[in-house]
Amino acid sequence: MTANEVVDRIKKNLGIPWNDKTVRDTFKVGSPETAVKGIATTFMATLDMIQRAHAAGLNMVVTHEPTFWNDQDKVQDFANDPTYKFKTDFCAKNNIVVWRFHDHIHARRPDLIWVGLARALGWTDRAAGPNQRSFNLPPTILGALAADVKKQMGSRALRVVGDPNAKVSTVAVGMGYGMPRVSPDIDVVMGGENPETGGAFDDTEYVLDAAVFAKNKGQIILGHAISEEPGMEDCANWMRSFITEVPIQFVRAGEPYWSL
Repeated sequence: MTANEVVDRIKKNLGIPWNDKTVRDTFKVGSPETAVKGIATTFMATLDMIQRAHAAGLNMVVTHEPTFWNDQDKVQDFANDPTYKFKTDFCAKNNIVVWRFHDHIHARRPDLIWVGLARALGWTDRAAGPNQRSFNLPPTILGALAADVKKQMGSRALRVVGDPNAKVSTVAVGMGYGMPRVSPDIDVVMGGENPETGGAFDDTEYVLDAAVFAKNKGQIILGHAISEEPGMEDCANWMRSFITEVPIQFVRAGEPYWSL
């Protein structure tokens, strides 16, 4: 089975039309005609992740995010970069092929990245309604909720805004760059990345102001990787339903951040 045949199988089972104009969901490393021994799904094809996949006998990486440090994986500026050379040389020497799966995994229904986040949080059965990204939780306080989220997600660098003792029970959730907007019926907004100021609506500043007059509002910032990585485990499970010729494993890229 070649890498191109793996991608064709994904396209066939995706359930939505393939956008041939995509610049993200393409091969980034290696030849599409590479014979695949095993497949690793991951959030990001870091060198460490690729090396661990290789050690496990997996030579095709299906990554959600870029391989070469920019959204379109443009590499013309890296010809003399030693990190780029080491990474590409390792892949060439070990017959590694990397293919990105971003736009289409988000476009399919259900979005497997979202499914993975809800599962990892343990909130799948607490959604406020079908296809909704808000959750009704047992009443708690913001500090306890954040501690539980940190434990569930295995986070090393979770950030929280608001009074730790604020009573909360409703949470709106985003992922990646997505951060829901604070609203009257939502106590806590949670997402991947977040600008502190200068956006169309600044959740962080609003929560800080709301906390002054004891309004129960909070914000939890997971980080892009932590919010989307679980979904690539669901991607591996999904791929196993129609690819049986080679082993498929989820290989974590891991959280990039740590805190003092």
